[in-house]
Amino acid sequence: MKTDLLIVGAGPAGIFTALELLRLGYKGHITLVEKGRAVENRHCPKAETGRCMDCKPYCHITTGFSGAGAFSDGKLSLSCEVGGDLPTLIGTGLAQETIEYTDGIYLQFGADSHVEGVSSPDKVKDIRRRAIQAGLKLVDCPIRHMGTEKAQGIYYSIEQELARQGVEMLFGHECRDLLLRDDECLGAVVSDGRQDLEILAGRTVVATGRRGADWLETLCAEHGIAHQPGTVDIGVRVEVRNEIMETVNEVLYESKLIGYPAPFKNKVRTFCQNPGGFVSQENYDNGLAVVNGHSYKEKKSENTNLAILCSHNFSVPFNQPIAYAQKVGELTNMLANGQILVQRFGDILDGKRTWEKELAQSNVRPTLPDAVAGDITSAMPYRAMTNIIGFIKAVDQVVPGFASYETLLYSPELKFYSNRIKMDEDFNTNIRRLHCLGDSSGWTRGLMMASVMGVLMGRKIMSQTV
Repeated sequence: MKTDLLIVGAGPAGIFTALELLRLGYKGHITLVEKGRAVENRHCPKAETGRCMDCKPYCHITTGFSGAGAFSDGKLSLSCEVGGDLPTLIGTGLAQETIEYTDGIYLQFGADSHVEGVSSPDKVKDIRRRAIQAGLKLVDCPIRHMGTEKAQGIYYSIEQELARQGVEMLFGHECRDLLLRDDECLGAVVSDGRQDLEILAGRTVVATGRRGADWLETLCAEHGIAHQPGTVDIGVRVEVRNEIMETVNEVLYESKLIGYPAPFKNKVRTFCQNPGGFVSQENYDNGLAVVNGHSYKEKKSENTNLAILCSHNFSVPFNQPIAYAQKVGELTNMLANGQILVQRFGDILDGKRTWEKELAQSNVRPTLPDAVAGDITSAMPYRAMTNIIGFIKAVDQVVPGFASYETLLYSPELKFYSNRIKMDEDFNTNIRRLHCLGDSSGWTRGLMMASVMGVLMGRKIMSQTV
């Protein structure tokens, strides 16, 4: 088949590429290929079964229309200081301007008009003061919280709009390979599991998200798509009682703290804070189970969870950060018999594993009930574990009680951002008619900045069409 524009991946970057083109009056044919399901058909059975069912062929939380981020917490970061390195490619002014434009689109499709983190500047100053005293940097980013369940409705509306305007959406179709000739992309080969289909395209946009980072890295090596090893984040998801995080939750909703703890001075940061949220499990290829967090608009727990991530960079002689992180995850999964591992912070400091009966007696009850009590330190690399412990102690100076004995740590929390595609400011790769967007490109992290990259891609295509 033939199309004018082929978009591989129906996450925010791919969705907003198509949406912006339609808003600008694009007359060409757009084909959107997604290996998962339509958003209305994405359903995690764990709510009914109480345990992860390891859905095949793909996890419904990580795959499908709207991507992985929309099914976790549904937060839109409204500052260009947050969300990856796209501003270094396009400029901070354009990045912030496009965030505001894109935010307006989300509002049109039903996002909550309330913005978190802007109502108490004096209290923010007090939190920043304590962060500075602890050797941490506070990034107070305004947040528009859609909520896990509300985000699904917003993206369903966007999906219906794309369909109404003639975008061809092929769900259940996985991209097997790109069609290249003489350093030019002619389209892609996709499969529905029964037969392959060649799609010839005037342009091809690859926007496979965090879920497709490993696949894109392999593709780059096979086809000579210029790239460089990037950063991979390895860490844990921390869970505490809401009472501990009460001030930060009310003032900022999400406290983005960054530190460089001794002795290694690696970058460590908080990410994806979920007040009253729930810890969740996601399954990646080859049965890799990783931890994440959900935050609903209406449904609330007694706990707050957030990620603590250590950034790792590799170059010589080893340059495969995604493979490294996967091995860490596999080892942790082995200790938990294929599940998520959980341990109390105090037990880590005492050099002992956590037992199930100890969790049952704690003030902090796990919101991931099938997590396996054990010993995270048996799988986590020494450097990463040392960074995490030092960072938690520093955060305790900002949020007293954060480093309590009963604080829960879940593992593995892995963010596959590496393999940064080399592109110019118009998102052109060294392969003609091929563009790479979103988290899989290595340039963005999160819903908003991936959406922004899609908007800008749509504008670039339109400007070269008319």
